[in-house]
Amino acid sequence: MTLVIDASVAFDACAARDGFRPLGGEDLVGPPLLWSETRSSLHEATWRGAWSARAGELAHERMATAPIRCERPDALGPTAWEIANRLGWAKTYDAEYVALARLLGCRLLTADERLRRGAGRVVEVLRPADL
Repeated sequence: MTLVIDASVAFDACAARDGFRPLGGEDLVGPPLLWSETRSSLHEATWRGAWSARAGELAHERMATAPIRCERPDALGPTAWEIANRLGWAKTYDAEYVALARLLGCRLLTADERLRRGAGRVVEVLRPADL
């Protein structure tokens, strides 16, 4: 099944010893911002000392080689804007994940409970534990 994954899922996979392997049977896609958002969170965790510099480098390498396809439909921006308005969100970052799932007609996979609650009004949302 095709799944749009958000940065929370990508971060957790990058930080895990088995990486993206538990998601291996799925067709993973993400909007362009997924890579910069995840990379930023990985760098911040390393900078704050949550793990060693080497662990941060390994996590960064996992993201660079992640089995995720980047999708950028022409309607992504306008649809994210519409969804942010509909859900009362000031920013469109999270709305891009929801918009991509809506445009592709697939599910959104997130570990972010706030995103899950809002996105569930627009698309079907799964938690990693649901797989």
